[in-house]
Amino acid sequence: MAELTTTKLNAESHLLLDQPLLRLPHELVRKNFKTSQRIVERERDHILDSLKKTANASLAGEAAPQSLASLDSMISRMQGLKRKLQGLQEEEEIIHKHSRRRIQHLQDLYEIPSLADVKYDEWSRVRLNRLLVDYLLRSGYGESARALAREKDIEDLVDVDVFVQCHRIEQCLRDGTTQECLAWCNENKHSLKKVNSNLEFELRLQQYIELVRSGQTVKLLEARQHGIKFLAPYRDSQLAEIHRAAGLLAFSPDTQAEPYKTMFSRSRWDDLSRLFVKTHHELFSLPARPLLHIALSAGLSSLKTPSCHSAYASSSSNASSSTTSVCPICSTELKELSRNVPYAHHTKSYVESDPVVLPNGRIYGRDRLLQMSAKVGIADGQIKDPTTGEIFEESKIRKVYIS
Repeated sequence: MAELTTTKLNAESHLLLDQPLLRLPHELVRKNFKTSQRIVERERDHILDSLKKTANASLAGEAAPQSLASLDSMISRMQGLKRKLQGLQEEEEIIHKHSRRRIQHLQDLYEIPSLADVKYDEWSRVRLNRLLVDYLLRSGYGESARALAREKDIEDLVDVDVFVQCHRIEQCLRDGTTQECLAWCNENKHSLKKVNSNLEFELRLQQYIELVRSGQTVKLLEARQHGIKFLAPYRDSQLAEIHRAAGLLAFSPDTQAEPYKTMFSRSRWDDLSRLFVKTHHELFSLPARPLLHIALSAGLSSLKTPSCHSAYASSSSNASSSTTSVCPICSTELKELSRNVPYAHHTKSYVESDPVVLPNGRIYGRDRLLQMSAKVGIADGQIKDPTTGEIFEESKIRKVYIS
C-alpha cells in the first residue's frame, strides 16, 4: 500500500511544465480569426462603397460598359477575398489538428495510474523529445529540430515554424536590417498595441539613427522627415527618446558624449534582437527560458541537499571517506550545473531508527556506524566517521532524539 501511495501519478503537477503546449495554438487561432475578421471588414466596406457608386452611376445614365467594368472589378476582389479566406481556413485546420493531438497527448497522462507503469516511461520519453526540440529551436538549430521532430513523430506536438520565423527575424536584426521585423509588427500591430509594446518605435528610431550615421546632407534631411512621420506619433509615450533623437543630429558617430555614444553603438542591434524575441514570446504566451532548462532546474533542485557540495560529500572528493556517492548532484556531469540551484523543500524527513551524533556534529544510525567501523578494521571502542574519515571514542557518541 505504501508503494502505491508513493508511486501514484499526480497529473496536475506534471502539466505545470506543459502549459505552452496548448497556449500557443490558442494564440495562433485567435490571431488567424482576427486576421480573417479584418480582411472581411475591409473588403466588405470596399465592395459596398463600390456597389453604391455603380448603382448611382447607372441610375444617372452611365454607359453599360463602365458599369460592367465596375462589377467585374468587384467580382475580382471577391474572388481574391475567397482565396485569402481559404488560405486562412487551411491554416486554422492545421492548428486544430495540432491541438487535438496535443490534447490527446495530455489526456494520455491522466490514464496512467502509476509512475511505475511502462506507459509513463513512454509518455516521459515523448515529453523529453519535445523539450529537446524546443531547446534546439530556441538555440537557432531549426533544421536539426525539424529532423528530430520528424524522426520521433512529434511534429504536431512542437511549433517548429513559429520558432523558425522568430529566429529568422532575430538574425535579420543582428545583421542590421529592420524590414522583416517591421513587417511582423505590422502583421501583429493590434496585439502589440494591447500590450503597450515599444518594439516598433525602437525599430523606427534605429532607422533614424542609421540615416543620421551616414552624415550626408540628403540623408540628414531624410532623417528629419522620417522622424516627423514615424517618431512624432509616439510623443505622448516616448517624448524623452524623441528629444534625444533630435539631439543626435548635432553629433558625429564617433562622439564620446552620452547618451549619443550609446545610441550610435552597433550593440543597439543586439538589444533590438533581444527585445523582439522577448516581445514575440510574450505575444504567444511562450516562456522566456527553454523548457528544458526549467525541467532540469526543477529536477536538480529536487535532488539537491546541503551535503551535495560539501568537501566531505563522498570518496570522490575526500580520500578519507569510506563511502561512494551515487548522488547524481555530486556527479562530475551535474555538480557545477547544480551549484547555484536552490535546495528542495522537503516536508518529510527520513532518519535511522537509532540515530547518534558524533563529536563533529554528523548524525548516523548507531548499528550501521558500528558495522562500517568494524568492516574497515577500526579497533574496538572506536568509531570512524564514514564521510570525513575522523576517528572518535565510542563513549563520545550521543543518542539523538527526534522531536
